[in-house]
Amino acid sequence: MSSKSILKIDWASHETAKYACENWHYSESLPVPPLVKIGAWEDDKFIGVVIFSRGASSNLLKPYGLEQVEGCELTRVALKEHKTPVSRILSIAIKFLKKNSPKLIVSFADSNEGHHGGIYQATNWIYSGKSAPSFKYVDKKGREWHSRQVSEKGFNTQQGNIRRTIKPSQCQKIKCEGKFRYLFPLTKEIRKDVIRLSKPYPKRASSKDIVASEFHSEETGETPSDALQFQEVDNG
Repeated sequence: MSSKSILKIDWASHETAKYACENWHYSESLPVPPLVKIGAWEDDKFIGVVIFSRGASSNLLKPYGLEQVEGCELTRVALKEHKTPVSRILSIAIKFLKKNSPKLIVSFADSNEGHHGGIYQATNWIYSGKSAPSFKYVDKKGREWHSRQVSEKGFNTQQGNIRRTIKPSQCQKIKCEGKFRYLFPLTKEIRKDVIRLSKPYPKRASSKDIVASEFHSEETGETPSDALQFQEVDNG
């Protein structure tokens, strides 16, 4: 039997979230703000973050009859090696998110990375099918950019903010399969609306899908604040 581990969940700082994403998520980057950043600690050791944001598309919630401010996208689950099931960490993070009164969470499992959405299936999200195929751009350093993150002008507008971008002519253009789309309604009314979109869960695409992010070696991290919002004991 594994030793007892104490899980703590609290709001995470920008620096903490940035560190986790750059070290423990395949994107190696923070999503575009505004962000809701929720950190996780085991035995007072930082193990990563769960991040919710508006997502890259301003039309994310339109198919469900919602305004952009009425929901969000789960954009990062960046965790290092840990004992607590990811499903438990995510469930608690959603409880924190509810304080912001969203009605719906949307998330995508990237089949191009070998993911099928095991964490969403384990926590009873609604699978609604695949998104449309898209393109990604890879620069000379090997960094990947979404099509909305590149522009021949050298800048574009994301969430109302003008941001510098790389030019697509400076990258290799690669076609990507659509991503698996999952929905998590936070109100009874929205659940009634989106449950009709439910489809059978997709099966694991490959052994590469380890839910959230692959395990990494021990790293230092920020310690949690004194007034933690949740504490749970994992008996292994």
